[in-house]
Amino acid sequence: MIEEFDAIVVGTGQEGPALAVRLAGAGYRTAIVERKRFGGTCVNVGCIPTKTLIASARAAWVARNAATYGVAIDGAVRIDMPRVKARKDDVVAQSTKGVEGWLRGTPNVTVIEGHARFESARIVRVGDRQLTAPRIFINTGGRPTVPAVGGLADIDYLTSSGMMDIDFVPPHLIVVGGSYIGLEFAQMYRRFGSKVTVVEMAPRLIPREDEEVSHAVREILESEGIGVRLNAKCLDVEKHAHGVAVRVSCEEEPRTIVGSHLLLAVGRVPNTDDLGLEQAGVAIDARGFIVVDDQLATNVSGIWALGDVNGRGAFTHTSFNDYEIVAANLLDQESRRVSDRIAVYALFTDPPLARAGMTESEARASGRRVLIGRRAMTRVGRARERGETKGFMHVMVDADTQKILGAALLGIEADEAIHCIIDVMNAGAPYTAIRSAVHIHPTVSELIPTLLGDLSPLR
Repeated sequence: MIEEFDAIVVGTGQEGPALAVRLAGAGYRTAIVERKRFGGTCVNVGCIPTKTLIASARAAWVARNAATYGVAIDGAVRIDMPRVKARKDDVVAQSTKGVEGWLRGTPNVTVIEGHARFESARIVRVGDRQLTAPRIFINTGGRPTVPAVGGLADIDYLTSSGMMDIDFVPPHLIVVGGSYIGLEFAQMYRRFGSKVTVVEMAPRLIPREDEEVSHAVREILESEGIGVRLNAKCLDVEKHAHGVAVRVSCEEEPRTIVGSHLLLAVGRVPNTDDLGLEQAGVAIDARGFIVVDDQLATNVSGIWALGDVNGRGAFTHTSFNDYEIVAANLLDQESRRVSDRIAVYALFTDPPLARAGMTESEARASGRRVLIGRRAMTRVGRARERGETKGFMHVMVDADTQKILGAALLGIEADEAIHCIIDVMNAGAPYTAIRSAVHIHPTVSELIPTLLGDLSPLR
């Protein structure tokens, strides 16, 4: 017998539970399906656990540098990695239990555990159960990419998910992938005490960023003793008596780096290969992402795709915004679109990189008359007080419309300070709305009005 619902949500990642609860509150009999861990990537193997580990790594860094602040610590700083992991696990458990309890305690929501597969555009099978609904929302997230690297099948390796299970400090961690995930783990484990080498195929780290940003981030990481090897286009791996040997070049010496453990951090792929999408007629692109329109509807009427699975964001905050767009359009008779949101994200190294809108290279290519404000973190009082003056702040403005085009803040508390810029950009207000504002002293944010009061043409 087929069980009938008004809506089916497949997956309990960032947007799934909120959508299910909102639908249920609007009177929709809603089923939500989870095959593994409640909360999805962010809660279990992404944002929450990694930032918890980063907090422990920063505590170790602060302890080692305590003398700089006039604080004496007798004896060596020791990392209790099982305790670090236990703390992380506790934080994760609070979140997963909270999500599951919220769903199970919500009237009109039926929680079903198991692997969901489409049998048609309106029928989803979960084990022995068949579910049907006129509205189906796919929220199955993604998983770490395992690249086609020679020799990989013959060795043990870690991914960002597998890193959540280790309770030791690798003697020498080789990180393949010099972008956001890889760099966060690289700094984290360097601060825990590992020797760390980052291997990147591109000519610079985080290649989607401007060169100045990439170079500054590299300098920060290298100042902590992290090795960086770029242009690693001739890449393969093999077992070694000390762990793993990674060939990084066919020409430049040294051609091989030997480490104890290998972390693959080269991106993520969507969880779409085992959903039976072909049975429903749902289209995917060449990379496996579900194709959606500007309001997150698929090519099949009554089926939407949200979050990492649709390739339209790949961040927790964009995933949650997907929920907001779908809920507003479906339940509030609004007309919200993915294309209305501004690209915003952060790299949570220490100090963090926070980004909003265009990069400098994108602004140059736009054909606009662009003004830019620049300030080194050495000129920010909060940074000097904390003794953490690495980085800079850049904000770009359209000279004709006075709208903020983009910003790159690399420095202490940049991930918080960026939000005053994001809010003005979202409001469509001119940059003068910040320039004339009075910010609290002493903070990082207080320098943004000053920065915008000293603009010059982008050259």
